[in-house]
Amino acid sequence: MPRKGGKIADMAKGSQAQCKRPRLDTAASPSALSFESPDNLFRSLISPIEEEVFFREYWEQKPLLVQRNDALVAAYYQSLFQLAHLEELCRQDLHYGRDLNVCRCVSGKKKVLNKEGRVNYMQLKKDFDQKKATIQFHQPQRFKEELWKIQEKLECYFGSLVGSNVYITPQGSQGLPPHYDDVEVFILQLEGEKHWRLYKPTVPLAREYNVEPEDRIGSPTHEFILKPGDLLYFPRGTIHQADTPEGISYSTHVTISTYQNNSWGDFLLDAIPGLVFDTAKEDVALRTSIPRQLLMQVDTADCTKKLSSLLRRLADSLENSRDLRSSDMKKDFIMHRLPPCLGCDSDPLTPGGKLPKIDSKIRLQFRDHAIITVEPDQENAVSIGSPPLVWLGWGVGGIETHMMGTEDDTASEDGLTQQTHGLRFPLSHLDALKQIWSSNTVQVKELKLTSDEEKENLALSLWTECLIEVL
Repeated sequence: MPRKGGKIADMAKGSQAQCKRPRLDTAASPSALSFESPDNLFRSLISPIEEEVFFREYWEQKPLLVQRNDALVAAYYQSLFQLAHLEELCRQDLHYGRDLNVCRCVSGKKKVLNKEGRVNYMQLKKDFDQKKATIQFHQPQRFKEELWKIQEKLECYFGSLVGSNVYITPQGSQGLPPHYDDVEVFILQLEGEKHWRLYKPTVPLAREYNVEPEDRIGSPTHEFILKPGDLLYFPRGTIHQADTPEGISYSTHVTISTYQNNSWGDFLLDAIPGLVFDTAKEDVALRTSIPRQLLMQVDTADCTKKLSSLLRRLADSLENSRDLRSSDMKKDFIMHRLPPCLGCDSDPLTPGGKLPKIDSKIRLQFRDHAIITVEPDQENAVSIGSPPLVWLGWGVGGIETHMMGTEDDTASEDGLTQQTHGLRFPLSHLDALKQIWSSNTVQVKELKLTSDEEKENLALSLWTECLIEVL
């Protein structure tokens, strides 16, 4: 998967670059989802299941099947992506492997039928019709704004990257063998019907993808048919396989996935090094030497008691400070999440309207995207930004590369401020920035700074970078 934002002219250039590749029209059917907020989007996605019930009874625990039999939802889902879209998409320089795979499950194994280079629609249709191959389309949100909107809101809701794949499978065929994934999965059935079988996990909440042989997985715990408008959720580690039944010309569904490498274990691996570094500054016990020749020994059992003691000191330090900061996980999310879906017909973000004055009322733009963070390597600075707007200025983490694994993952020495659209301020501004972030609106004169000049300068800086609007 996969810096301070540039000048306004650079931002406009970045916005235009994002629109070079044509996208298919947005959904023609009335939306069955609510885009008022990330919370509303998720609630409408799992409706009629209540949000509280979902997380209490299903999330990371067991599958959820929602069979709606609702013509409105079915029409909306169908508009998200269709087999009929492929011909137009193939005119947009698609490549095998990068943009799509052609595959089929043969004798319990995935057989990849990809050709070399650019995708030819007539060859793709031939493989689909004659070889009964499944078309696996990678990250369709790059081409479909409605999916972009859905996944952008879900990334705000979960605080985790959200990817997707579309699977189009002809009748009497299966694309993938029984397997489990390392992501939480939401299936939206778009066209046709799909026969699903789910099995008890052999590795609950798995951390990696794996194919499971038929003789190991036993009998299905769930078996059903998905129809347009239906939704299926299952936790990572759930073994599954799906095929298009005979008599159904083809099936199209989109798999929306999230929470890859987003467990407590991942967070601890990310945050503990910083905790050790900070604690060692204050605790001499962590600065004492390890025993002589420890690194040369095979049996280090004698050191476990000492190490356990040091871990307890770390735990005590954490409990007293209550400050466990993420490092790479947070940077990865900020730099690679989707930008707000403004549409290619929208004007580039430029400051407009009234200048903020001491009596002005202001509010944060793109509140769901804005992040305030005290940088781990900067003891005297705090930065605020709308990270997805990187794409307006620098073209990093943009829609065309979202979840494609093609960006440069090298972090700069200056931390987040060189990777995001945002600004850096002294630590003394932290309370004022939190005030702006947490309030629907706030008057400039009410900002928690010592002088009116500081208050106006802060507001003007944020306005210049399009991070606030003046009401």
